[in-house]
Amino acid sequence: MAHFVVVGAGQAGSALVARLRANGFDGQITLIGDEAAPPYQRPPLSKAYLLGEMELDRLYLRPLEFYAEKDITLRLGQPVTAIDTKAQSLTLGDAVLHYDALAFTTGSVPRRLPASAGGDLDGVFTVRTLADVDAMRDRFKPGARVVIIGGGYIGLEAAAVAAKMGLEATVIEMAPRILQRVASPETANHFRTLHGAHGVRIIEETGLDQLIGTDGLSGAVTAARLTSGEEIPCDFVIAGVGILPVTDLAEAAGCVIENGIRTDEQGRTSVPHLWAAGDCASFPHKGGRLRLESVGNAIDQAEIVADNMMGAAKNYEAKPWFWSDQFDCKLQIAGLNIGYDRIITRGSGEAVSFWYYQGDTLLAVDAMNDPRAYMVGKRLIEAGRSPDPAAVMEAPDLKALLK
Repeated sequence: MAHFVVVGAGQAGSALVARLRANGFDGQITLIGDEAAPPYQRPPLSKAYLLGEMELDRLYLRPLEFYAEKDITLRLGQPVTAIDTKAQSLTLGDAVLHYDALAFTTGSVPRRLPASAGGDLDGVFTVRTLADVDAMRDRFKPGARVVIIGGGYIGLEAAAVAAKMGLEATVIEMAPRILQRVASPETANHFRTLHGAHGVRIIEETGLDQLIGTDGLSGAVTAARLTSGEEIPCDFVIAGVGILPVTDLAEAAGCVIENGIRTDEQGRTSVPHLWAAGDCASFPHKGGRLRLESVGNAIDQAEIVADNMMGAAKNYEAKPWFWSDQFDCKLQIAGLNIGYDRIITRGSGEAVSFWYYQGDTLLAVDAMNDPRAYMVGKRLIEAGRSPDPAAVMEAPDLKALLK
């Protein structure tokens, strides 16, 4: 009986094993995860879960009974320590498992502040896992002061939750503006204004020089000293300075690493019988390579890999979409804005959308509280259609652009 092993029990891993069974795979399936919890949603961790609006069991992607019913073996809290590609086996704890195919869905980990800058002080947190959020939950009390390092989506979402809970939140961004790497100045301006209206202080074009502890670089964090010389007192710090793909096991197994685990169009790595999907994998895209950090990609890519592990030979065609919830604003993003040279604005105020064009080609849409703009933009991008910018701005009903 064939044995398929999936290493990484997150969104991609859960999607992959479910797809294998849905496809009729009748061999053994083992899903291995470092964390003790079964596969769970990450986006609500720093929002609904932290706010107390979502209970732990609602975070789970599937009830535990699902895995038992589908005869999927969960090995949780048991990190893999070695992979022998010649023997097609892996080691976790005292156990050795043999595989016919193995998929890496190891995801990503947050970048941490260096110890030399105070990153090891008590009260310095990252936002990625259930344990991360549980560790900081008690710090979110009205009147507490939090400094957030990084003005990307993770940092801004954390600031929004803090402000909603009555904390004094300050966001530090070393780039010229927030969302510098991922969004247009127009989108950044929208969220800067939104945060300012809720009392969040945003400091741009200024880096962190040093976190200060009760005893220098030890004890609990008490302040953040910036490159401008300003010192901001704080009760805790959240680092939202990006994530890194988890590739150590794949690299040790001999897989080529290129901004993640390098795969072909179908999800194969450079080593026979080894596959990869999700945050950890980079794949061919429009003549280059791409690695996407999103729920949509984790699910879609994992399902294609599951199909291909069973011989389907399907190429993965990414259809990127993302979202972010901040205060009463829901941002929905369709497409990738890489290479845009102009922005078309539709609407104003709370309901507005920004349409990214490269020449005459529509690349992406950022829609704030405008689900119709998101839906229409997504369908246009996926169909390879680019409406005239004037029509985008002036059409009474965006759905007319789909005809």
